[in-house]
Amino acid sequence: MSTWQVLTSFPTAVPTVLLIILLVYWGLSLAGIFDLGENIEGDADHADLETLASWLVALGLGGLPFSIVATLLVFFTWLPTALLHQYVLAWLPAGLLQWAGGAAILLAAAAFSVWLSARVVKPLRPLFVRHHAPEKRSLVGRTCRIVTLAVDEKFGRAEVETSGASLNIRVWASSPNSLGKDALAVIVAYDEALQQYEVQAANAAN
Repeated sequence: MSTWQVLTSFPTAVPTVLLIILLVYWGLSLAGIFDLGENIEGDADHADLETLASWLVALGLGGLPFSIVATLLVFFTWLPTALLHQYVLAWLPAGLLQWAGGAAILLAAAAFSVWLSARVVKPLRPLFVRHHAPEKRSLVGRTCRIVTLAVDEKFGRAEVETSGASLNIRVWASSPNSLGKDALAVIVAYDEALQQYEVQAANAAN
């Protein structure tokens, strides 16, 4: 069985599709189009997120941004699935037995992925410890640096320096504006309900 056949047939096709989606997501994130994500248990405002966060903590996967955890889980599921597909499943007769074997391999690989990901996450967790942040409204009036490609009424991220630490915050601005990646802006207001800051270009605020 060729590599292409393995990657595009059950069960390896399932984690392969998920891995491709995550690779696209990371590419767009690095380009500044998407947010890289935050520690999910720290931002679980809804019941579904709270349930997901509790499951992650119970499985030893808490403390890291969800995007990183998801990538680890998918990769560590994909790798053993592909190897077992190539060297074990390919020898089973085609049909129901091969499908049953594929399902068993996929489930076993997913369980192994949770176990291995939890051990990879543990030493990384201190790198993502949340320190006490300053009062959110105290950032109003400060200068920040835009980290997304653009800022509009619906989307934007910026970094602001506070006591030697850099905070990544949600921002918005009225369109049209000149704000783009690495542009300097001034925080002019904070919306408590939406938990985001209104910003203006630094030269416009002067």
